[in-house]
Amino acid sequence: MKLRQLLKKLEKHHNKKIDLSLDRTFNLLKKLGNPQNKIKNVITVVGTNAKASMCYSLKSILNEANYKCNMYTSPHLQSLSERFIFNDHEIPEDDLVNLLNDIEKFLGEENASVFEILTCGFLKYAENYKENINIIEAGLFHQFDSTNVFRENLFSMIGYIGLDHTQWIKNKTIDGIIHEKTTKLLNSNIFINKQETPEITNKIKKSLKTNSSKKYFFSEDFHISRNENNFIHYQDDLGEILLPEPNILGEHQLGNISTSIAATRKIFQIKDQYIKLGIQNIRLKGRLEELKTGKLKKIIGKNKIFCDGGHNIGASKSLASWINQQNQDVHVVVGMMRDKPHKEFINNLSINAKSITLIDIPNQEGSISKEEFKKKLGNLGDKILLSNDVRDVLNNLSNREDAICLVTGSLYLMGEILNLN
Repeated sequence: MKLRQLLKKLEKHHNKKIDLSLDRTFNLLKKLGNPQNKIKNVITVVGTNAKASMCYSLKSILNEANYKCNMYTSPHLQSLSERFIFNDHEIPEDDLVNLLNDIEKFLGEENASVFEILTCGFLKYAENYKENINIIEAGLFHQFDSTNVFRENLFSMIGYIGLDHTQWIKNKTIDGIIHEKTTKLLNSNIFINKQETPEITNKIKKSLKTNSSKKYFFSEDFHISRNENNFIHYQDDLGEILLPEPNILGEHQLGNISTSIAATRKIFQIKDQYIKLGIQNIRLKGRLEELKTGKLKKIIGKNKIFCDGGHNIGASKSLASWINQQNQDVHVVVGMMRDKPHKEFINNLSINAKSITLIDIPNQEGSISKEEFKKKLGNLGDKILLSNDVRDVLNNLSNREDAICLVTGSLYLMGEILNLN
């Protein structure tokens, strides 16, 4: 409750939730003593999808090798404190409230968006652990994002790049997205994840042409695959590793994990044993996460329930592939924010899903109502069900013994689902 009240107070410092500019961030950082210049070992993570997976898999491998990490990610699912990891631990909520109150005092009457304030707060607190590895996930794009404030870094990681958030930029093509995410990356080392098409990879190469970093591309400089015997095989110029099954689901995650492996081998010379342990101990909420216990699991009985915060076209394609690989009927429950690609998202899922039910996202002003959502789907909407509560859907499935319920469409919805559970 304290954090919610504080966030409402912080929102009054700027009349826009998103306002792509670095002026306000640098102004506040200067008042804070420029903490961005004092912390070391910075890792920058950008992309449309896969950022969180790369951050958490990277952190897990580094932790197994006895490195201490700070990590800044967004958005959160259940508590704002999830975004603030220091010395490998989530900051206590009371400490976060005190930190943000202090940051607001330094800000005074000047303008800054909430995300800018949060970012500056993270950087200031990270001074307490400035020798740690600092894993920093960009918020929106990167060029004018408040995380783009460093003079140098160890390396950058580029996740899957696709069309999303185009309302915030003039060039609304994939070229425009790539430009925003890559044009201001620092000159150090860059690890580029698997992309949807070779064309997108080539566009990234073109955008990075003037960047003097050492560049490592998936499939060219490192690779991962699952062979006929179900072994996971990773390979780069340092050699090959036979990997155990990671504890995050979805074949698309192999590419994300491989990018983190490549970085830890090249930059930190991490031994194979720590890499294997790391990928078995990744902790990532709300990304194809199976709820094995809790109130919602009790409702659905012998069936399975998964939640995934995917909310764009790329995510829906990955989820569609996962659905296709299941040997059980998958019933999908979807709630989304208003500014997302609703029809394309549902169209990809509908190919293999047994049913699709739309619900409202509770407590989110920017979400689309299930009725409006269905109207936007056109003829596809004829196959769509509506429900007032995810628990009703689970109740209807509870008399089965071999069904899967997948709840998806928004990270905000994932937070509500985890709270319900």
